[in-house]
Amino acid sequence: MTVPEAVEPERREKKQGLLKTFGPGLITGASDDDPSGIATYSQVGAQFGYGLLWSMLFSYPLMATIQEISARLGRVTGHGVAGNLRRHAAPFWLWIITGLLLIANVINLGADIGAMGEAVTLLIGGPALLYSGLFALGSVLLQVFVPYTRYARFLKWLTAALLAYVATVFVVRVPWGLALRSTLVPQMSLTPASIQALVAVLGTTISPYLFFWQASEEVSEMDTHVLEHPLVESPDQAPAQFRRIRTDTYVGMAFSNLVAFFIILTAAVVLHANGVRDVQTASQAAEALRPVAGRFAFTLFAAGIVGTGQLALPVLAGSAGYALGEALNWPVGLERQPLQARGFYGIVAVSTLLGLGLVLVHIDPIKALFYSAIINGVTAAPVMVLIMLLTGSKRVMGQFTLRGWLKWLGWLGTAVMALAAVALFATLGRS
Repeated sequence: MTVPEAVEPERREKKQGLLKTFGPGLITGASDDDPSGIATYSQVGAQFGYGLLWSMLFSYPLMATIQEISARLGRVTGHGVAGNLRRHAAPFWLWIITGLLLIANVINLGADIGAMGEAVTLLIGGPALLYSGLFALGSVLLQVFVPYTRYARFLKWLTAALLAYVATVFVVRVPWGLALRSTLVPQMSLTPASIQALVAVLGTTISPYLFFWQASEEVSEMDTHVLEHPLVESPDQAPAQFRRIRTDTYVGMAFSNLVAFFIILTAAVVLHANGVRDVQTASQAAEALRPVAGRFAFTLFAAGIVGTGQLALPVLAGSAGYALGEALNWPVGLERQPLQARGFYGIVAVSTLLGLGLVLVHIDPIKALFYSAIINGVTAAPVMVLIMLLTGSKRVMGQFTLRGWLKWLGWLGTAVMALAAVALFATLGRS
């Protein structure tokens, strides 16, 4: 039976439990710990031990702030980042940033799809390429044919896969005193290798595709609830929506950074401490755990790669679809029927299959992650500048322009990412 529109928000409130409270922020934060991110964090822990644990504490307020700002942009205006750039920015910025985002996302998709296939092979044997193909195809079919309201519930539950990395720490012996000191007291040698590692961590936690995804998912959330509108049209909804966005985002980003912290810690305790310093992929990290930490730790780590990959693929492909679809002014959204948003779903499918293509042609995953990090590092600061300018404009945000600490912390994060990009280029070829 069809539910009358007028009672839909009431039903939503009654069903509001802990899981329903969280949405775009939780999914965005969890997807940040994708197989590519796991590889980066494992590399950092294996190479530098406990030395960069403090970076998780440092990056948390910066990443949470820019994600909240991105979510506000979507909720206030009713358009995603690319949609707002199309309306308010020069076409050059729209197309250069959209192009760089698409390239980085396809490379990330390839790295994640390949890592998932390799992880399944480690766990049960069999052909990694076949598993990679099945993961890519399954992700596309789910996004195209399962409505967003149901798919979002699936993605929320899938975030539990990240708990594997928390559990892994507790099956090995951790010197918690040393770990705590390294977290609270930053120490870092200014060598090219350590600077590049810090930039890699920042680029992994603060990535442009996450801005696009969370802003557009706020729009999709509105589209699924008939009495919710852009806040420029319904300002009375603002207090409740801003509270929800802040809770959702800060909890989601805390979850993301906590998991990343445990991945670095696991690699430091198990790999670095036992002389294993050269780990290049998430699957290599899992395999390296087996002889040192045992079968159980290895199984948890490898299974987590599969779970986080399933969470990350729709976010990477979906953010590509939102970016290019909004730039072209096409109908977009995972709640739409396939025939209503053919272009959007076409971008989702093509970007995923291009990522799979990188796996099939055996592109070097290390080089793929390196180039993806370069592109994300170059793109993050300009995207953040544009987002800050958009959210500071009355023409765009009406009465909801950024103010106070949110504004200043957003600009601080932007400056940090700009410095990170400069540091990355300054140290290339010197490590």
